[in-house]
Amino acid sequence: MCAAGMVLVFISVVWLVDHPVVRGYASWYPYEYIQHSVRQFEQKTDRFWEFDEQTNRWVEVQLPYDLVTCANDNCTKVGSLDRRSHGEERWERQSHDPEQSETSAKDDRGEAADGSSMVLPLRKRLSVTKMSETSIWITGESGSIYERFWNGVQWVLAPHDFATPAGRAISVFIINHTILALSEAGQLCQMQLSESSQPIWVEVPVKFNSSSSQEKEKASITQIKSGVVSFDGMSVYFCTKNGALLELSDIEPPRWVNHGRPPGANVALITDAGALRPEAVFIISSKGDLYEYDKSSKPPWKKHIMKQGREEDASLTVARGCTLLGMNGDHSASVFLLTKAGDLVERRIHQQKWKWISHGSPNNHNLTSMTLVLQHEFSENMYSLFFTTSSGSVVEYRIPKHSEVVQKPPMDVWANHMHPMHGKAARGISGVQLQIGRVIFALDDGRLAELHLPGLGGENSGPGQPNIRKKPSSKYVWSVFDAPESEGWNAEYCTEERGPANCVTGTKDEPNDSGTTSMVTRRRKASATQESYLLPGTSEGTNVQQHTFPDDRMNANFRLRVMHGSRSFFLITDGGLTFEYLYADNIWFWLQHDHPTAMKVVLGNYNGSLFLADIYKSLLMRERSSNELTWVNCTAMRKGRQVRAGPPWDGIPGRESKLTVDDALFFVSKSGRLMQFTVFMRKFKWKDCRNPPNTKVSCIIDQELFRRNIVFVVGTDGRLYQYNKVTELWHEHYQSRHLLLSGSPGTVMRPSSVSLEGSIFVLSRDGGLVEYQWSTVNGWNWVEHGTPHKAVTLVCPPGPCFEGNQLFVIGSDGDVYMRYTEETTWKWKSFGHPYIGNTASEDHRETKASGAHDAICIPKDTNAGAEKEPTQFDDLDRNCDTKVAPTRPIPFSDDSVIFELKDGRLAEMRRVGEADWAWSRIIGTPTSLCVANYWTAMAS
Repeated sequence: MCAAGMVLVFISVVWLVDHPVVRGYASWYPYEYIQHSVRQFEQKTDRFWEFDEQTNRWVEVQLPYDLVTCANDNCTKVGSLDRRSHGEERWERQSHDPEQSETSAKDDRGEAADGSSMVLPLRKRLSVTKMSETSIWITGESGSIYERFWNGVQWVLAPHDFATPAGRAISVFIINHTILALSEAGQLCQMQLSESSQPIWVEVPVKFNSSSSQEKEKASITQIKSGVVSFDGMSVYFCTKNGALLELSDIEPPRWVNHGRPPGANVALITDAGALRPEAVFIISSKGDLYEYDKSSKPPWKKHIMKQGREEDASLTVARGCTLLGMNGDHSASVFLLTKAGDLVERRIHQQKWKWISHGSPNNHNLTSMTLVLQHEFSENMYSLFFTTSSGSVVEYRIPKHSEVVQKPPMDVWANHMHPMHGKAARGISGVQLQIGRVIFALDDGRLAELHLPGLGGENSGPGQPNIRKKPSSKYVWSVFDAPESEGWNAEYCTEERGPANCVTGTKDEPNDSGTTSMVTRRRKASATQESYLLPGTSEGTNVQQHTFPDDRMNANFRLRVMHGSRSFFLITDGGLTFEYLYADNIWFWLQHDHPTAMKVVLGNYNGSLFLADIYKSLLMRERSSNELTWVNCTAMRKGRQVRAGPPWDGIPGRESKLTVDDALFFVSKSGRLMQFTVFMRKFKWKDCRNPPNTKVSCIIDQELFRRNIVFVVGTDGRLYQYNKVTELWHEHYQSRHLLLSGSPGTVMRPSSVSLEGSIFVLSRDGGLVEYQWSTVNGWNWVEHGTPHKAVTLVCPPGPCFEGNQLFVIGSDGDVYMRYTEETTWKWKSFGHPYIGNTASEDHRETKASGAHDAICIPKDTNAGAEKEPTQFDDLDRNCDTKVAPTRPIPFSDDSVIFELKDGRLAEMRRVGEADWAWSRIIGTPTSLCVANYWTAMAS
């Protein structure tokens, strides 16, 4: 192991060489240089992890394992890791800077593994809050707020996002029928009704009842970190980002009280407010100590000291606890907390006496959050606590009532409920009990999951007391629920229209003319489509040969790019020259953009800036600075990479693109990794999104046009994957074994901007058209459209798409075809290739269709002048070939498409009427040998 290339976690060592050593659990140990006469290695666990730079994950190592240090290619063994006895196994941990919160000290990948080498990241914006049995409020990792509401017929989602100035939400509070939400910036907002009876968020300023100007100034800059609603539901306690305890006791008008902080400590989290003791608030400090605040006592702050031997066993993690009353009699109360070692401890008061009780943890599991779950009458002698672990599992701890729990309870009190298939519970996020036998958890990938008893829950099950006549099974089952598009998923929001998806009161579908009813259960079939999402590397597909497109094929996919619709587009020539076809002063002309190195592809257009890659695969940006055009080398920026492909399209024709703070372009690196390049407000930043396990990224199919925050890619194994920009997770889509996709871009077909239904069109490796379709009723489905006829294969990525039902493709015969729908039926139409009559001006020649096949439907109105002899013009100039080249065309406007011809010229096809198309003109290019007749200029 080279010291410079690898880091092991969960070790406690004193190095024999003069390199500082990592000693960690949830954080890095501060460097200490202490003189020792004898330095030795001390091992305190049998589990160690190393960081694999290829997968960007922690991987558990197998013991025995040699510890090696390397300098100048000379490596020396300085120690070894061996297995120890079971009784000695414990993680050695040390807190980070005591003045910082525990969560900020942790590495984002966590502190330990729970039965697996994968530790989930912390989702700092995720939260689940129960308002009632019919209403659950969720803040997503994207910072959105939405409500899962039972409208009497089905569960629907209602959006409640902040306005832009408030930023991203991190939690929701319900107090006296008032809804409060906290933003990531520390701003508290209240939901109110506007004059038009629409819900809006209004800031609740922090103002103290003090005449001191200093106090008023402090209140004006107070930023709230987290909060807890009191046990009686009458007030909310908050901890601020600077470690103070605040209380909001009234809403109208707001009444704030500053309770300060413990002596010599900060408030990192509030774990109980009035439940354990009505007059007391219990908090956890940033050092991991438990404090009690009682404003009626003197002094008001008291510290609960835990003596468990080692510091990590006596330090609490900053995570919400659970309070149980009367567990050991009428005069007992307990608060359950988690230690930094991932164990469960209890602070109990019984007959006015306090005591600590350790409950441990299940083997190989590190507990990160807890949820108190009330049981049915058959389990009246048992309490249940549900925990999420750092690896995404859910475990249950069953606590007997009215009996002393021994220091080390038998292991059968722990039950492992695992996690849903292809989804894991979010680390450190507590769930909520919807009702007896039903618990809702947030998943790490942004969706929701319900852990419920068989027959008592699921997507189609509304609230209501279950009818349990016999003791139910203790075995739970999982149901996964979709999340909205803000989280990268497919759930649609409710509507104001009458029907089953109404936001207030749902009504069942009315019978149609045939007397049948579109059942709600059929609509909710989409819940089963969650099985379409697989964790990468878990599919049953056979080993597929990895296939990478050669550069010349990939370059043809990115030779053309629209700059300004109807006015300007760019062309990259075979020789690496960059030209812009521009309309100005009532004339069309070519403008050359010179650069010292030859260009290879044009990969994107964002807000007036064009992104290209040169022959060395460096990403270059062409933009206007003041009155001059400049080049910016993006690859030369920090963490920049060489790239070979980018997003297929910059938008959907006819729809405006809105700028957001998260705007970024995605590229495929030279090594086959997905790269994110943030571009909003010129705050350029590279980010390595890696690649799916066991395969490289061949090409981007779609970037956020079909689904916001989702990038669809094809791997070199021919399978479809997606990357979620919010959760930074990869998913593989279910795909039959025989279907292998071509490594070329795709095209999105979204009939309506207000509906998530639509399709992604791609090519298969055998040259056929393939559709991946999403509908609310049927979920994801693969549809193979094949080719226009047996003698033709498709040689170019599909697209562009117009009107949500017209898709252009190019055949191997050099003709253009359209795949379109007519009364829900798919049909093929051929437009052949352009034929030029003997006219004087090339840019304004009369063009006709030629080469159309009799077996394909050809509209009579647009091709009435088609010539049966397409070689007539070739006789005039042997350098001319009007068949269409296998270059990906571009939508020049919402009624125009630009194609490249095999002779190097360009051809434009325009819409005729509402649903038909016809060849419009042929455009000469600076490098075509066929009748080079054009205006050209040099850009400066």
